[in-house]
Parts: sequence; structure tokens; C-alpha cells
Amino acid sequence: MSDQVQMTTMNYAPDRPKAENPVKIEDLSLRDGHQSLFATRGRTEDMIPVAEQMDEIGFWAMETWGGATFDTMHRYLQEDPWQRLRTLKKYIKKTPFSMLLRAQNLVGYRNYADDLATAFVERSAENGMDIFRTFDALNDYRNFETVVKAIKKAGKHFQGCMCYTITEPRLGGDVYNLDYYVGKAKDLESMGADSICVKDMAGLLAPYDAYNLIKALKAATRLPIHLHSHFTSGMADMTMLKAIEAGVDIIDTCMSPYALRTSHPAIEPIVMALLGTNRDTGFDIRKLVAIDTIMEREILPKYRHLLDNSKTSVIDINVLLHQTPGGMLSNLVNQLRAMDALNRIDDVFKELPRVRKDLGQVPLVTPTSQIVGVQTVNNVLLDPPGERYSKITDQVKDLCYGLYGKTAVPINPEVQKKALKGYARGETPTTKRPADELAPELEKAKQEIGSLAKDLDDVILYAQFPTTGRKFLEWKYGKTDVAPGDKKITLEEARKMQDLVNKARQGKVIEIPEKGMPEKSPNVRTFNVFVDGEYFSVDVDPTGDYQPVAVAPRAAAAAPRPAAAAAAKPAAAAPAPAALDGTPLTAPMPGLIIKYDVAVGAQVKKGDAIVVLEAMKMENSLTAPCDGTVKSLPCKAGDSVAKDAVLAVIG
Repeated sequence: MSDQVQMTTMNYAPDRPKAENPVKIEDLSLRDGHQSLFATRGRTEDMIPVAEQMDEIGFWAMETWGGATFDTMHRYLQEDPWQRLRTLKKYIKKTPFSMLLRAQNLVGYRNYADDLATAFVERSAENGMDIFRTFDALNDYRNFETVVKAIKKAGKHFQGCMCYTITEPRLGGDVYNLDYYVGKAKDLESMGADSICVKDMAGLLAPYDAYNLIKALKAATRLPIHLHSHFTSGMADMTMLKAIEAGVDIIDTCMSPYALRTSHPAIEPIVMALLGTNRDTGFDIRKLVAIDTIMEREILPKYRHLLDNSKTSVIDINVLLHQTPGGMLSNLVNQLRAMDALNRIDDVFKELPRVRKDLGQVPLVTPTSQIVGVQTVNNVLLDPPGERYSKITDQVKDLCYGLYGKTAVPINPEVQKKALKGYARGETPTTKRPADELAPELEKAKQEIGSLAKDLDDVILYAQFPTTGRKFLEWKYGKTDVAPGDKKITLEEARKMQDLVNKARQGKVIEIPEKGMPEKSPNVRTFNVFVDGEYFSVDVDPTGDYQPVAVAPRAAAAAPRPAAAAAAKPAAAAPAPAALDGTPLTAPMPGLIIKYDVAVGAQVKKGDAIVVLEAMKMENSLTAPCDGTVKSLPCKAGDSVAKDAVLAVIG
């Protein structure tokens, strides 16, 4: 027995014999890991403590950017997305960087014009990106044409994705089957892909289907095959092992603190499972554990309040029924909670497959997951009895017109006709490449943002996110201050919050001291604390020498931000005017005001567009409830509003 133990211990050593065909690993912890688990709120300063150690592991690549990071960083974290790339490159010098690029959608939620797409790829490469994992939500590779040219021109790695989805319990059927994916692989190879990724965003790929799929792809192409599968359904680690048996070249994993649930398989068990085999990674498990320890003790506590602790199960087997990716699911839950309609979640799950089928059986991945999800919520909560699609989002209209591309099966013609009634581009769907319908927009964005943008990177940010991008640039260059609720959480605050959770679980009552409750300071922070299926709103007010500061990367390159002339307070829900002289138009859901289409004094007819409200990153055009004159517009572009807030008064 002792000899056996000694042999096992020696085999852990990093100098063990190299495997004949080691499986390559891409780490997703610094992008998809925190995007999946805590809403993409990971800050650059919390990546730096482990960056150099992760660079020593031997990953094929590290995903550091793309996806929702670009949006979330400027919208919620007050960080410049471009700066993250430059900062991390100072610490990660050997391992290539990978990003998730939504093809012609770039890192936004619609197709952008060719000039903007080209500029974005060029600047991404210049700022430090090496591998462009490129996907299209409809698997319509016409949306690859512009960005692939720019990737190749920059001399970077083009990884072409096929979004994996199914319409049956297992791979097959008359839409998404083996022939479909083999055909997509051949298309990618003909486009000049350097590798091919199977992107299983909801964890739907079953282990034996993975084996057959990888075998078929390896036979159809000589390109390296990369597998990306979320853990949501609980199958992903088994799926990875069967894919490895079938000869997959690269797999995606996360460090264990950032793994499982709606994220990805953990790297450590896979390293141990392959130890001594011909697919052995060669990784040193001790180095991985050292990184895990830092993440677990010094980083994750700051984000624990963002985790969904309402469920005890690590997996969600229901994803196999509703096929809702984890990020989309959390968005749906948050939206329903904000509308005080969480009790309708089962109705949403029933309606979601019907909406997906109506819209052409699209794969559920950004942005189509949001498009289908928001429309489903609209149908469930806003449709009157006997009617469906009474409030159609602008993005569904764009999808029905063809601005996102060609769907796998035709869109329901009745829904398409209803969506395109009065559509600005015409009521007949286009068959063109989507970007051919779009006018150049980079120069227009430069003119709109003016001197507030100091370089091309600023312009590109604004062009993709005009409302939130302008707000970020105003903060970046000292025009406004950050609201206290948007500032970083410290480790000390995180530990105080966890103490509250522990006391709540123990049934302990926190008594108010006899001296009374102190006044709240401007630095008070509000958090949702989840305990055993319930959640409580808890205010945390730092005391002592706490000085709130906006986060800049620790070795950041940016110069100190000038102080704002006056603090801009976050917009609250617009209250109703003291005396309503007319009919109010109210917000059917919480959201962000994108723009008003009318001015005070304008004459409007019932059904005319009044205001565009963004909810769950999808835009809803709200229309006049009656004929009349616009008497009041209580909000402005950039304001966040609650459900039932008055957005306009028409008399």
C-alpha cells in the first residue's frame, strides 16, 4: 500500500512524462466565469492578484474580454473596457488572450455598420487581443464577413463558432442535426478559420452526442476543434470527457471558485482525471490550488452577494426543458422580480418555447436569448386576454425584418406581419446581408459625441452604447461623479454582509442600540441578501475613515480623473406631476430611458411613438395612449425608471 501511495504522489509532479496528445485548456475565469456566476461584475483590480500565477499554468489561452464585459464595465463598474486589456497584458505576458466577439454585433446587441465593425476589431487587436472567438446568434456566417477580414488583416487567430442548440431532447431532428453542424464546420473552414468552436451556451450537449459530434467534425475538417459547454444542466464535465475520448483538441474550463452552476466545468478535477493518460494536460495541480486559495479568500467574498443563493442545487435540470442559458435565466428572474411578478415565472417558461418557435427556432444566445426572453415576458405580463404580441420590442421587429440574419426555419408569418406593420424600413423582409442595410455610422458617432471623446476607443464605445456610453465618458473625464451605490465593495464590507447572513440563518436578532439609529451617510450601500429561498434588502453604511473611490486598475495606465464640478445623483423613478393635466404614459416595466421621439407641445395620435425604454438590454418603443398634445415629459435620456413611472402626459 505504501509503495502505491508513493507512486501516486510522485505522479502529481509537474515533470511527469509528457502525454502523447495533451488536451489544451482555455481558462474562462476572467470573463465567462464571472459573467455566468455574478453578472459580469468582476473588476480588473480583482484579477491582478492571480494574473501572473495564471500565466504560469500553461493554458492554451485565457479569455479576458468580450461578451458582456464591455457593456458591464462602462455601465456598472465605471471602468474603461479598453484599459482592462492593456492592464492585464502587463501581468499576463505568455498566455494568449481570447475574446468573445458577437460577429457583426461586436459586443453589443444589434448588427453594427461595416465601418464600425472594422474599427472595433482593429482597436481590439491593437489593445492586446490575440484570439477572436467569433459567433453569430443565428449561425448566419454572412455576419462574419467584415470582422473576419479585419481579424486576418491584423494577423490574429480567427476561431469560428457554431452555436449549439437542439429542438429535440437529444441531437437530431429535422433542424439541428449532425449534418447541420458538419456543414457549418465546412463553411467555417472555407472562410479561413484557424480553429472551430462548438459553443454550447446552455449546457444542452449530452456526453454521447458530444462524442459523435466531435468524431464527425474531426473527420470533416483538419482544423483544431474546441468545445465550450456550460455546467447548467450538470452534464458538462461528462460531456468534456467524452469529447476528449473522441479527440477534441481544446476544452474550456474555469478555476473551481468560478466554476459549476451556470458557469463551466472546473479545471482541477479534469486535470486529475486525465493524469497519466495520453491526454494528460501536464498542469501542476499545486499551482492551481494556490490560485484557488487566493480567489476563494480574497476575491470571491466581494461578489458573494451577487450569487443566486435562492437555490440549493448546483444544477438546473429544467434547462433541458426550457433551454434558457444561465445569464438569460437570471435576467428573466430579475426582471420579473422588479415587476413584482416572480410568481409568473412558470408562465414565462411555458411561453418561451412558443416564442422561440414563432421567431424561427433561433439558438438562445446573446442577443437572441434576450430578444426571445424579453418578448416572452411582454407576452406573459402585457398581453390582454385573447391577444399575443400586443407589445413587440424593436429588436423583434428587426429580427423579423432580417436585420440579424436568416433564421434556421421561417418565422411565423402572422407574427412577422404584425411586427413589421409600419416598420420604418418597410414591411417586406430583406434577404440581403444584414450589414448591407446599414449606413456607415462611425463618423456620425464622432460628430454626436464631439470633444467628449478623446480618442477612437472612446468613439467606438459611444457608437455601440450611446446612452450609457455618454454617461461613462462624462464620468471618465470629470463631468459627473459616480453614485455611491455604483462604487466597489471592499472585503471588509463583504465580510460584514456575510455576518448578517450567518446571523439570519442562526435566527439571531440584531438589536438596535438604546442610543438610537444613526443617520445614514451618503456612502450607504444597499444589497439584497438571499437566505433559504428568501431575500432581504440590507443597508450597509461604512464608518470610520472610509473614502469611496472609483476603481482604477492597480497598475493602471490612466491618469487621475479630474474632480467633477458637481455630483450627479442617480435618476430615480419619475414621479407623476402634481396635477396630471391629461393621460399619463407609464413605464410597463423598469428600465432605462434611451430617447424621446417627441417634444413637449407636439401633436400626437394614439399609437405614435413617444419614448424608447430599454429593459433587459432590449428596446421597447412606447406609444401614445390617446390623441392629443404632449403636455409633459418628466424624464430625460439616461434616466433609470421604475415600473409605473410616468414617462409622458398627453392632454
